[in-house]
Amino acid sequence: MEFTVDKYENYSMAKINQEKVDSTVAPELKSEFMNLAQDGVKSLIVDMGAVKYVDSSGLSALLVGNRSFSEQGAFVLYNVTDHVMKLVSISQLDKVMTIVAGQEEAADVVLMTEIQKGQGAAE
Repeated sequence: MEFTVDKYENYSMAKINQEKVDSTVAPELKSEFMNLAQDGVKSLIVDMGAVKYVDSSGLSALLVGNRSFSEQGAFVLYNVTDHVMKLVSISQLDKVMTIVAGQEEAADVVLMTEIQKGQGAAE
C-alpha cells in the first residue's frame, strides 16, 4: 500500500496514494493508523484525493483511524472523491467521521478540537 505521512507540530498528515482501499490494503491501513496513534500522534488529517473506491473493509479501516485519534485529538478526512463520499454517506459514516473539503479546513478542525479538549480538561 502506498501511504505517506508528514509530521507537523500539532498534527500529522497522511496521504493514501492508492486508488482502491479494499480488503487487500485495509489491514495495512489499519495498522498504519494504530502505529501512528501508538507513536504519540494525537491528530491525523488524511488526504483521500487519490482514492477512487472504498469497500466495507476500507471503511472499517477508516473507522479504526477515527477511533484511534478521536479520543485524544481529531481524525479528519479531506479531498474525498464523490464516489467515495457516496459510499461513506450510504453507510452513514459521515455522521461519525469528520469530513471536510480542503487541507486548510482540516487544520482548522484540528485546532478547534484541541481548544475544545483543552477546555474540557481544565473544567
